[in-house]
Amino acid sequence: MKTFFLTMLLLYTVHLSAREEFTLRSPDGRLEATIVAGHTIEYSVRHDGYILLAPSPLSMKLGDGQTWGIRSKLTGSSRLRVNDSIKASIYKRHTVLDRYNELTLEFKEPFRIIFRAYNDGLAYRFVATKEQPFTVENEQVEFHFLADPKAYIPYVMLKRDNLEAQYFNSFENQYQHIPLSRWDPERLAFAPLLVEGANGKKICIAEADLLDYPGLFLYNGDGGNVIKGRFAPVPATVEQGGHNLLQGIVKAREPYIAAFQGATTFPWRVVIVSSNDRELADSDMIYKLASPPPARYLDDSWVKPGKVAWEWWNDWGIYGGDFRAGINTETYEFYIDFAARYGLEYVILDEGWAVNKQADLMQIVPEIDLPRLIKYAARRDVGIILWAGYYALNRDIEGIFAHYSRLGVKGFKVDFMDRDDQPMVAFHRRVAEAGAKHKLLVDFHGTYKPTGLQRTYPNVINFEGVFGLEQMKWVAKEVDQVTYDVTFPFIRMIAGPVDYTQGAMRNAGRRNYYPSYSEPMSQGTRCHQLATYVIFESPLSMLCDSPCNYMQDEECTRFIATVPTTWSNTIALDGAVGQYLSIARANGNRWYVGSLNNWNARTVEFDLSFLGEGDFQAECFQDGINADRSGQDYKTYTIDIPADRKLFAWMAPGGGFVMKISPKPATLPSPLVTREGAHPR
Repeated sequence: MKTFFLTMLLLYTVHLSAREEFTLRSPDGRLEATIVAGHTIEYSVRHDGYILLAPSPLSMKLGDGQTWGIRSKLTGSSRLRVNDSIKASIYKRHTVLDRYNELTLEFKEPFRIIFRAYNDGLAYRFVATKEQPFTVENEQVEFHFLADPKAYIPYVMLKRDNLEAQYFNSFENQYQHIPLSRWDPERLAFAPLLVEGANGKKICIAEADLLDYPGLFLYNGDGGNVIKGRFAPVPATVEQGGHNLLQGIVKAREPYIAAFQGATTFPWRVVIVSSNDRELADSDMIYKLASPPPARYLDDSWVKPGKVAWEWWNDWGIYGGDFRAGINTETYEFYIDFAARYGLEYVILDEGWAVNKQADLMQIVPEIDLPRLIKYAARRDVGIILWAGYYALNRDIEGIFAHYSRLGVKGFKVDFMDRDDQPMVAFHRRVAEAGAKHKLLVDFHGTYKPTGLQRTYPNVINFEGVFGLEQMKWVAKEVDQVTYDVTFPFIRMIAGPVDYTQGAMRNAGRRNYYPSYSEPMSQGTRCHQLATYVIFESPLSMLCDSPCNYMQDEECTRFIATVPTTWSNTIALDGAVGQYLSIARANGNRWYVGSLNNWNARTVEFDLSFLGEGDFQAECFQDGINADRSGQDYKTYTIDIPADRKLFAWMAPGGGFVMKISPKPATLPSPLVTREGAHPR
């Protein structure tokens, strides 16, 4: 018996000695992560002393039965401190500060785990050093919270028969703001996802640098306080089908989520922490964690962001002409003329230019003379972008891109992927690389959220993965798009740019909105729409409405056409999730300030102290006093920026406010400083 107790004591001592604890702090010292490597590997996160994430395990199970992170033998650790910056040409700022402290844990098994602590969050990733082929059966991704916090849950849009069927979805959503315990156990959600923490802090769960691995779904099946990751297994059988035979429908799946031929680096699991809501709207975390461009694509000087005249949303809605509007050469020449008149860089030929249900992008409908249109547009300094369904493009990415690049096409809008399993993620990378090779822009529509591919391949301009304005063509009156507009910039837009497709010129208050496929409208005011061009990050921004509607309001259209789509600097001024948001963005020596509102009228204050010294004036667009009843009601005025750099603006329910701030010309007389913008009366 004595020998037995001595043996048990020895084993317990050995177990304790095998458990190592590491502390990793952010550069400013406010964020602290504790990583414990023992029988399992766990990490937890504190910020300003508040526990935001309780000990949460992580591991990766391979197809051969081995599990990295359970009973793995730690062989060493190393630390790194980085204080650097990233030069970004197509982003919301030209210089991205990249400061973090890093901890790498090495294991006897062929893997390591890297942790990084930034001032605004923590990230970790697995790295496989295994040189032989292997499969990943599953990855344990868990986020353990204290008590029962509320979260903004982006469920997949359609609730299907089982969880696996939900892997096929459009990645468009609205948010359910509910406690974690009320999470529907029969529904998946996807990242980014926002959780409310202690003392007004918030925690955003995201992922970055997804290049050859399935995307992260999130799940809470037991009504507790733990969010778990789920991943779509690799498809075993995929059949052509779905929308106009342009989708790949998964009929069977493999018993693993990913397969590799050797050493590989896995995506980052990201926990972004904010002390106040506006910080969420200004995060660079995903961009910083993304892989830099391959050496052969470092020159992105040819990439030209800009504005697009887009025909699908307005249903080719031209009126007052002497030709039948539709998918034909005359209609697109009209759109090209409109784009040239207002200095728009592109026109998109959306679905319909290629023969329907053939999934063949070399078959052009006879009503369109594409070479003629490309030449017609080029003479007017307008580029042509073509829409492509996934299945049609995937048949021959290289051949299609080579052909249309030679013809003079400037880019492709790729649609209806609706999956993020490993082969589909690899498809996105192949399209991005082929586009870069042939100097083509890529706009991913019908796809999952960005995870940094826009940094790795700067020709990738936009991603949908957002409940955009297209929904207003068919959703029920009860759907609240306005509240969504002041929610997703704090959550989804953390991941990167959105293909929201704004610009509606028919604007309706909450009582007056109704869905219309051919003459659609927006919820909220005209100024709400104008402000989205500043608030929403979209290097390729659509003008979604009919050219005829735009030409009836020269003032608004000229403003929309001249708002930049990339920026030298961005400052989130103020905001609260689901209520309102104000952002200032710089382009050269001009600043654009936008503010979006929910359905509650409010007066917002702008602190413009970032302007520095000098005299400035602002051209303002503000909701009219009757904008809640007639969404088109707005007023414009020019105002001097006061010396105290404080301005006020009133916004109607569903409203917005936007201004362009410029250095004041020295030759102009100095008008009186007023607070005219405080209320439209």
